[in-house]
Amino acid sequence: MDLTRAALLAGGAAVAGAINAVAGGGTLVSFPAAIAAGLPPLAANATNAVALTPASLASAWAYRRELSRDYRVLGVLFLPSLLGGVVGSALLLVTPQRVFDAAVPGLVLVATLLLLWQNLRPAKPSAKDGAADPGAERFALPSRPWVVFLLQFLVSVYGGYFGAGIGIMMLALLSSFAGDVDIHRLNGIKTVLASLINGVAALAFLFAGAVDAVATPIMMAAAVVGSLAGAVVARRIEPRKVRWFVVALGLTLTAKLAWDRFGA
Repeated sequence: MDLTRAALLAGGAAVAGAINAVAGGGTLVSFPAAIAAGLPPLAANATNAVALTPASLASAWAYRRELSRDYRVLGVLFLPSLLGGVVGSALLLVTPQRVFDAAVPGLVLVATLLLLWQNLRPAKPSAKDGAADPGAERFALPSRPWVVFLLQFLVSVYGGYFGAGIGIMMLALLSSFAGDVDIHRLNGIKTVLASLINGVAALAFLFAGAVDAVATPIMMAAAVVGSLAGAVVARRIEPRKVRWFVVALGLTLTAKLAWDRFGA
């Protein structure tokens, strides 16, 4: 592989890792970069899924301080994420992708609008107001956890199928019941669940023999570096600014997906 193609793969994966650490949506950077580097679409999709899985784990490690308070929420969402990733991967292997692609712009838009609503609504008074650790609020899990289970399962099915914008969808879902919990804690949970879903998809692609053996280690190393840098930078930014960045990214992803599907 020549240096130009390697640089395309590494650059796209590094930026994708950083974006996923902040909000999600990095697939729409690394996937086109892999196509531009000469990989066929199936190999690009498969290689991208495998390469970004370690990056998600690296990002989760960077959020280990926030995650230490949220094992209960992870326990609730772990199983639907695993099951959804399995179902989504199976659907990808047995059904035409165009059937699901038609719904993708709408799904990402709905998720983004949910997060926008979360940004615009008045902040709830925190029981920890004035405390030394304003990020220590507890998640208020819904009285009907099966609703969250089902929604996370559906999001994970989408993630196992393609995955662009899955981080935005999970942030929107978590925000809907998280109250005033710091978005950096939400990012930590999101990265753990994304690594699980991506891992299931990666295994499916490996089983199908669709992964490019040369491009994978290049993208994997670059994505890990990008995800670690993105997580460190994101934690230093004011939480509300991160939320607005997520909303802007979601609207951009929606426009890109809609154009790819319905544009000229």
